[in-house]
Parts: sequence; C-alpha cells; structure tokens
Amino acid sequence: MIKNNYFKLFNLLIFMLVTLTASAQNGMVTGKVISEGEAVPSATIAIQGTLFVVKTDSIGRYNLGSIPEGTYKVQASAVGFRNRIITLELKKGESKVLDFDLSNFQNNLNEIVVTGTLKAVNRLESPVPVEVYTPGYFKMNPTPSIFDALQNVNGVRPQLNCNICNTGDIHINGLEGPYTMILIDGMPIVSSLSTVYGLSGIPNSLVEQIEIVKGPASSLYGSEAVGGLINIITKKPEKAALISADVFSTSYKELNADLGFKFNAGKKATVLTGLNYFLYNNPVDHNHDNFTDVTLQDRISIFQKWTFKRKEDRVFSLGARYMYENRWGGEMQWNKSFRGGDQVYGESIYTNRWELIGNYQLPVKEKLFLAFSYNEHNQDSRYGTTSYIAEQKIGFTQLTWDKRIDNHDLLVGAALRYTFYDDNTAATTGLNQVIAKNTWLPGLFVQDEITLSEKHKVLAGFRYDYNSVHGNIFTPRAAYKWSINENNILRLNAGTGFRVVNIFTEDHAALTGARSVEITGELKPEKTYNVNLNYLKKMYTEGGTFIGVESSAFYTYFNNRIIGNFDIDPNKIIYDNLDGYAVSKGLSTNVDVTFSNGLKLILGATYQDVATYEAGIKKEQILTEKFAGNWAISYKIRPLKLTVDYTGNIYSPMRLPLLSDLDPRREYSKTWSIQNIQFTFAGFNRFEVYGGVKNLLNWTPNRGNPFIIARANDPFDKQVQLDPAGQVMVTPDNPYGLTFDPTYVYGPNQGIRGFFGIRYTIK
Repeated sequence: MIKNNYFKLFNLLIFMLVTLTASAQNGMVTGKVISEGEAVPSATIAIQGTLFVVKTDSIGRYNLGSIPEGTYKVQASAVGFRNRIITLELKKGESKVLDFDLSNFQNNLNEIVVTGTLKAVNRLESPVPVEVYTPGYFKMNPTPSIFDALQNVNGVRPQLNCNICNTGDIHINGLEGPYTMILIDGMPIVSSLSTVYGLSGIPNSLVEQIEIVKGPASSLYGSEAVGGLINIITKKPEKAALISADVFSTSYKELNADLGFKFNAGKKATVLTGLNYFLYNNPVDHNHDNFTDVTLQDRISIFQKWTFKRKEDRVFSLGARYMYENRWGGEMQWNKSFRGGDQVYGESIYTNRWELIGNYQLPVKEKLFLAFSYNEHNQDSRYGTTSYIAEQKIGFTQLTWDKRIDNHDLLVGAALRYTFYDDNTAATTGLNQVIAKNTWLPGLFVQDEITLSEKHKVLAGFRYDYNSVHGNIFTPRAAYKWSINENNILRLNAGTGFRVVNIFTEDHAALTGARSVEITGELKPEKTYNVNLNYLKKMYTEGGTFIGVESSAFYTYFNNRIIGNFDIDPNKIIYDNLDGYAVSKGLSTNVDVTFSNGLKLILGATYQDVATYEAGIKKEQILTEKFAGNWAISYKIRPLKLTVDYTGNIYSPMRLPLLSDLDPRREYSKTWSIQNIQFTFAGFNRFEVYGGVKNLLNWTPNRGNPFIIARANDPFDKQVQLDPAGQVMVTPDNPYGLTFDPTYVYGPNQGIRGFFGIRYTIK
C-alpha cells in the first residue's frame, strides 16, 4: 500500500516537471486595449484557431500564457468596436507585448438613422442612403449656427443672398433653399419662410446628430422635400450631459454662448434645457463702400425637451423652442432712428419665432406613433423704405403604424398639414392672393421594405396628398439595396417630388429693398422626377487604417419649375413657371480615411450641372457652382492631449446676377476657397480650450471687382435718371447705367480672423 502511494507521488512529480519544462519552452503575450487613449475593459483577446481566450481587466490589460511556438492571428473584440486582428510570430519561451488601439475601429458606419425611412434602422441596413454628422465633426470648425456649420458638408452649401442683411438658404446638390426641408426630430419645423432662421440659434449642446438625405423625399415628408432634407436629431435628456457650456469669441468681436443642462422633474420626467446667445455689434467696412461687411446680430434662442417614462418603454417626448433676433446691416452711420426712412440706408429685421414638437406612442399593442408640431414665425423688416411684414403659422400632425409581417417591414401613415401665410408683398395679392389664406394638405402614405434575401432588399412607397389650392398630388418612390458583402453596398433610389406654390423665401425678402416682385401668371406646383445611384465601399488594413468611400450619381428633372428672373428688368424679380424644363445632375464622392496614429481625413467632392431648358436654349442656374470640394483633416497628438484640425472648402466659378450688359462686375466668380485651422487642448479636467484662425487666405468676394454693391453711394436711387420708357440712362454720375443693388453676393464678406473658446462638461 505504501509502495503504491510512493509510486503515485513519483508519477505526479514527473508529470509536473514535464509540464513545467514544456511551459518554459512556450511563450507569453501581454498587453493592453485602448481607444482614444482610454482603457477598454472587458475586451476579448483570442488567438484564432485555438482555445486561448482572455478578457481585459478594468484598466484594459490582458495576459495570455503557455502559447506554443508559431505564427498566430490575435483578435481583439469589444462591444461598439469592429474586430481588430494582428499577426504575431512567437518563438520558444518568448514573451511579447501586443497592444491594441481601437481608436479607429468604432462602428462609425452603424449609426441608427430615422430620416430615410421614418423609422429607426441601422445606417448600413437602410435602403435609402443617409449621411450622418455628429457634433464632433462640426467642432472641427466651430460656428455660431448650424446654418454656418453646413459649409463643411459635401454637396451642401449655405448661400448668402444679400450683401447687407446676410440672409440666405441651404443648397443641396445645387438646388436652392425652397427645395430643402429642415426637420427637428423628424418634424417639419422650418418652412419656406426661411431656412436661415430655423437653423440659427439651435444650441449645439442639444444636438445628437444631423442626418442628411439628398434627393426628393416627398413620398414620406411631403412638400418642400424636393432637393433633400436635413434632420436635426436632438439628444435624449437621459443621455445628455448634466451641464455643458461652449463659449467662444473672435477678433471681429463676435460672441457665441451655448449652454445646456438637464434635471429630473419628479420620478417620471427628465428635462433637457439649452440656451444659445449670439452677439455681434461691431460695424466693419474693410472694402470701404460705406456699408457694413457683416450684418450685426443680437440673437437668443431657448430650447427645452421633456421625456417621460411610461410602461413598456413607450415613447413620449415634448420639445419647444423660442427665438428672437434683431439683425441689421447698411450704411455705417445707420441707427434705429433711420429705420424705414430715406436718409440713411439700412436693412433691419426683427424676428420672433416659436416652435413646438412632440412624439407620443399610443398605449396599444401595435406600434402606433402620433407626432405633431406647430410653429409661428413673425417678421418685421425694413429694406430701405420698403417694409416687409410677414406672418406664418404651420401645424402638422402625423399618425404612423410600424408593422413587420414575415419579410415585409410596413409603415403606414396619415398626415395633416395646415399653413397660414400672409405678407404685404405681391406674393399674396392678385392671382396668388389665395396663398395668404388657410391652406390644408391632408395626406396618406404607405411604405413596404421587403427583404428578398440576406443581400437584397426592395423598398416601395406611395403618397397621396390633397392640396386645398392645387388638388390631387401623387408621389411614388422605389429603392433597391444590394449588400454585395459586408464591405460593399449598392443602392438605387427613384421617385417623384412636388412643391406647392409659396414663392417667398428669404432670397425674395432680402431683395425687396432693391427690386420689386412681379408675378406674370397663376403659378402651378412644381413636379420632379429623380433617380440616385449610391455605392459604399469599406476597406480595413491590418495596421488599423480604415478607408471608406461613398459615391453617388444623381439626376432630377423638373416640370413647372418656378423661376425668379433677374435678367429682364434690373428693378424687378419676375416669377413664373418655366416654359420648358430644368435638370439637376451630377456626381458626388466622400472619402473617409482614419489612421491608427491619430490622423483622420474626410474629403468630399461634387460635380453638378444645374440648368434650365427653354425654347431649346440651355441656361445655367444663377449662383450655382459646377464643382465643389471640402475637407476636414484632424490629427490627435495623444501624449500632449492636443488636436489639430484643418478644414476648408473650394468652389468653382458660378454665374452671378448682373444688372445689365454694362455692369463692370464679373459675370462669373473666380474659383474661391475658405480655409480654417484650430488647436484644441483637452488636458484639463472637464475643460477643453480651443483657438485658431478662420479664413486663412483672407478671401472676400470683392477681389477682382470694382465694387460689390452697385450704386452704394446712392442707395435710394435719388440721382438715377430714367428715359421715357422707364429705363436707366447712362450719365456722367452713372456711367454704367445701374441702380442700387446688393444682390451680387456668393460668399461671405468676413475676412481673416482669430477665435478662442472654452468648453466645459459635467457628465
């Protein structure tokens, strides 16, 4: 018995010795997993094809031992990140350190989007291509409004329409502001009255992401979603920072303050509040024409959003915003006492606007959502001696039913839109006086997303609207998505769009001080036909570099296009439906490259051809470039906690609004570019400090032109002489036969300037 025990003990010692000897000949791998310089806990480290698996600890470290000699593929995976694989060669008894940096491996193409199909879906799964931009992207070039921030988005351009009041609109793929719909949380809160007011004063601290769809979306969103739409998604209060603040100023003496905070209202409600204040009160005249280069503004906007906890996590949210703005531009000696008079020229605009949005999921088993919005916009403007006083009210409600049946993902909805609009211009008198009355637009829509197979999806949609002025309107749509593999996706979209008559945009109002509005006949609603082909390719290298390329080809055909003619009479804008057709077509590409060393490149380019065809004659659309490019280059110096951002855009020549053949200003602009650089230091607890230079090239549109504003010395045309036919005469005082006109504008007059800011966040 004793001998047997000794024998067993001897065998155990021999086994342990052999095991230890073998282990001594095997290798070891240790390291850490980080992202953006921070540890990634609970990440899984696995050697492919083996049973060697371990998780990182709370500080992101791991240890794999007893690994035989060989060449292996080591994989790191974590929630919210793509897998990263590194090839490792291990010799006998060797210990190696293998660190994984997942900074560039976030699932940044897997955002949840709602704009393309009116339901929350993974961006890669959506048959409709949706571009997503986070606040971090716009922080690379901080601006006082989302309107200004969109200058860094490929295929999207904020267009200034007046040298003096600096109002403008948003162009998507070359189409003007009235064709762009602006949404907040999916609700059409901004109307054709003015995109610039809707996009000013939204606190950046409340923005979760901005989704952009290029091309008609009328089958889901109705009128105005012809050229595309921009959906500003605000943060859910429960996910927002407890306190956030972002304040910056420029050497032009601009001040922008963006504040946000949240609190609980009882046990079932969370409230998020945001405040934006912008002040610019420093008249500047660097081009020496006695007119302000940049409009002076005093703007405040308050936004509040409530979310309520309900049974079974049903949705209920309410949001409201109020904005007041006082802006003016004009002769340098202007003050309020000259408002509306003919002594000193000024353009003064008072704006009061408030909005209400909500979304309520009905307490039933089916997924039924009732969404609603309401806004009122009141504007009191003086353009020299011309007054523009407008009031607009828009109410909108929509009921949707979201239902999945086998491979069919259905969305059925009913919508009702009420519009009241009135102003004191020719837009609401004569043949078009019905526009000033109440307009009702009920609609029904259905959409079916059919999964044919794992790689193929088809979407079919149809919308019917009845406009109380224009009658029946039909807008079908179709889409096809082919997931070739996980890194290659092809999408084809086609559909129709419509825009009901409402010719007023801020483009119209900004010009009323220099030109009168004339409408030659009864305007008919515009109709469009569109097709868009989109291709997305993702590429990953073993070294951690990500390359994403997304390209689109687009084509839009217009019937009954409403055109504002600037060319027939220098003192008028003559509106009428085009006796012919219009076409917008082009190619667009976005390239996103992220290196593991902290360098990130975002590049975009768009070529477009936007023109009207009448009596066989092609005419380029005014203020529309053929080519546009943009870039955002960011480099993080992680040991110094310093980020360098270099952003910019470039535009090819565009046709400009001359007054006559004698006008000495350029008929086409030169190629122009605005470039910016920023340095951000994040080494303080809860603080970020940033600063830099905007418009590094000091470009302004007066370069190469004798003047920008025509007859700036005689803004009330008191010295302009007319012949018996009412045409402007050439005189020694007026050698080019011009009248006062501030419409020759295509870019900002603001030159090079420095900026400095501070961000503070308590999560």
